[in-house]
Amino acid sequence: MTKKQKLELTWIGKDEVAKVEPRILIEDSELSYHASKRHSDADLFDNKLIFGDNLLALKALEQEYSGQVKCVFIDPPYNTGSAFAQYDDGIEHSLWLSLIRDRLELIKRLLSDDGSLWITIDDNEAHYLKVLSDEVFGRSNFVANVIWQKNYSERMDAKEFSASHDHLLVYKKTEKFKPNKLKVEQNDKQFNLYDETAKKFYRRRSLRKEGSNSLREDRPNLFYPIKTPDNLDLYPIKPSNNAEGNWRWSKDTFAKNQALGMVEWVKTLRGWEVYVKQYKEDDAVRPPNTLWLCEDVGHNHEAKEEVRAFNAVDVFSTPKPERLIKRILEIATVAGDIVLDSFAGSGTTGAVAHKLGRRWLMVELGDHCLTHVIPRLIKVIDGDDVGGITEAVNWKGGGGFRFYKLAPSLLAKDKWDNWVINKEYDANMLAAAVCKHEGFTYSPSENEWWAHGYSTEADFIYVTTQTLTEDQLLAISEDVGNDRTLLVCCSAFKASSNMLNDKLSNLTLKKMPHALLSKCEWGKDDYSLNISKLPVEEHDDLDEKLSPKKKITIKEADLFGEE
Repeated sequence: MTKKQKLELTWIGKDEVAKVEPRILIEDSELSYHASKRHSDADLFDNKLIFGDNLLALKALEQEYSGQVKCVFIDPPYNTGSAFAQYDDGIEHSLWLSLIRDRLELIKRLLSDDGSLWITIDDNEAHYLKVLSDEVFGRSNFVANVIWQKNYSERMDAKEFSASHDHLLVYKKTEKFKPNKLKVEQNDKQFNLYDETAKKFYRRRSLRKEGSNSLREDRPNLFYPIKTPDNLDLYPIKPSNNAEGNWRWSKDTFAKNQALGMVEWVKTLRGWEVYVKQYKEDDAVRPPNTLWLCEDVGHNHEAKEEVRAFNAVDVFSTPKPERLIKRILEIATVAGDIVLDSFAGSGTTGAVAHKLGRRWLMVELGDHCLTHVIPRLIKVIDGDDVGGITEAVNWKGGGGFRFYKLAPSLLAKDKWDNWVINKEYDANMLAAAVCKHEGFTYSPSENEWWAHGYSTEADFIYVTTQTLTEDQLLAISEDVGNDRTLLVCCSAFKASSNMLNDKLSNLTLKKMPHALLSKCEWGKDDYSLNISKLPVEEHDDLDEKLSPKKKITIKEADLFGEE
């Protein structure tokens, strides 16, 4: 039998898919921020800024936000080669593709059925990324390749061509995605005629078609005579060269619209001309197109000036203008929707989403999370950010965000090289982490001491560091009752098989950490590149940077293992 083949993009290490640990998030309240007063009922405070590796962060968000994110915008590294100088070209592209593939898989799960993904990229990887995204999202879910004019003038130092654009690849999760139309400005001076019957202003537009497909042979059915006011036949003849053209409307459509008063005759030196009445729209909108000029959505220099307003010392090298993100969010979302950016950079996405009344999630590992993103968001929330889209959307401030960092890996090696529960976890962190691993929602009950989380209204989880005896298990089982079930995660338990089957049928018992070992990769904090040789940036003073006033403290407990 012939092996079935498929069209796909292959690269070194494609089959090596990361088994990412679903970490819990730890809030640093000293870096969280909210406005001093409520500006309106539309103020949003549940936004999240996460400091950490973005693959781990996406995995950490999966349980809570799966199927809920309306729009994802990412501006990933463009893979210009600077980060891969010591590797040959094949390895370089392979690393980059694996880095992006793993994140796209998680992003797809986070998106709602009517959600969309927007990725900015340059020519260096755009076409590889297109094929890769086709594999992840399905080729039928490709929406558009938008060309964004990022520079308004040529670079005189360009060796070959001066790059004036970036690509903006757009993908939908399902057919439920429906892009919003964009508002357009109408020139009142053009609509200088008034229709008394329709009570609307209008402008004249020739019924004779111009431009592409405007010749008789292009659309023969649109070449027909129209009776003029003096009962002569008028054909769509082009005045420039007397070529036979065509009308904009079919014969039936013309008759119908003429009866509605939408046709107007004007006597000129050449004879009668027939026009269409184009009325001024109350709320003019158009479908988005695929060519975005810098005069409409901004350019690189504009973006750098926006960054300079909140950090003049270290201007971020590759920011995106607020007007660009504004257009994306206006097409892909409405107020209240959730927007995600897992390559936050200087924080443009969060700033724009905040001003537009969208909820947002951002992830950033670099130090500019602290030097750029937080200062920018504080100015937005306080109403002190006068740049970007502030004036256009009449932003006055309000709302807030919570700052999180990723918890350390749940399992760590002891001095005998055995996996044990990380001693940095206290009881609450442990319960929350185990809930996430087992697919439960962490929500300690105020009434039931054994209920640390739930999966349904009748299914609960209990996490303890104890070795449970038969008497303890019997007491727990009796408290749980016949109408509920409980997953018990403990260090060990003492109960016979008969006891488990007969009297503890409403309990499921698991020994920790053994039940967790095969679930994912443990102790890995950096997924920025899938290669062990690359040096990892040192963060010895990370706690100082994360909270200048107070370090994040985590209680130590001897949980499920010895030192």
